[in-house]
Amino acid sequence: MKATSVATSTPDRGKASRIRDMFATIVPHYDLVNTLMTLGLDRRWRRTTVAMAEPAGAVALDIATGTGELAFELARSGANNVIGIDFCHSMVESAVKKRDACASAARVVFATGDAMALPFRDATFDCIVNGFMLRNVADLNTTFRELCRVLKPGGRLVCLDLTPPRGPFRRFFDLYIATFVPLLGVLVGRKYSAYRYLFQSLTTHPDADTLARMMRDAGFAHAEFRLTGFGTVAIHLARKDAADLRLRTTG
Repeated sequence: MKATSVATSTPDRGKASRIRDMFATIVPHYDLVNTLMTLGLDRRWRRTTVAMAEPAGAVALDIATGTGELAFELARSGANNVIGIDFCHSMVESAVKKRDACASAARVVFATGDAMALPFRDATFDCIVNGFMLRNVADLNTTFRELCRVLKPGGRLVCLDLTPPRGPFRRFFDLYIATFVPLLGVLVGRKYSAYRYLFQSLTTHPDADTLARMMRDAGFAHAEFRLTGFGTVAIHLARKDAADLRLRTTG
């Protein structure tokens, strides 16, 4: 695992464009393939992610919202206002169609935007969630600093993503991601290369401990994680320092 190279690397300026174009090609089958390749566990992981964000009464952001599933879960869990942002406009259009077909999702607003340059003022959100975003950003350090910036003091960031499992299960996981998932992409979505990218993105993705450290380095006062899915999925929880507000008002 080349964790340190990711933490200190120069941002890949062309990565965002490549990933955006790739995701635009898989929108029609995105939800189905996610469910199949996770054996339906993605729904449970999303519920856990949202619960850790403590969204009741909150102003909440779902960054890299995709087709909106985490954003809708935030609304169902009591968030007062939910904004879903994605850099792929085709994904946003799909999320809007879902919302318009469901009256209970009326509190969710979707827009196109970049996780590394969010169009929001400092300290806007009580909580932020994202699902399977971290491997796709051009620079993790910049992304974490930006997410910390738009969180209110004491706010929560919860990140759901794949992580290389520890121990002997690692070889089986690599085989599954490298062979079965791309095959599933071909059979269901006719897009081998898009799902082959999933394996490729994990080869340079930091492990869970490194990600927690990067969150703290970006300004979060606290960061921890829990592993699930036989150790193949990490859900990180980071909190912005609640004292930040006191420092600003007394300084």
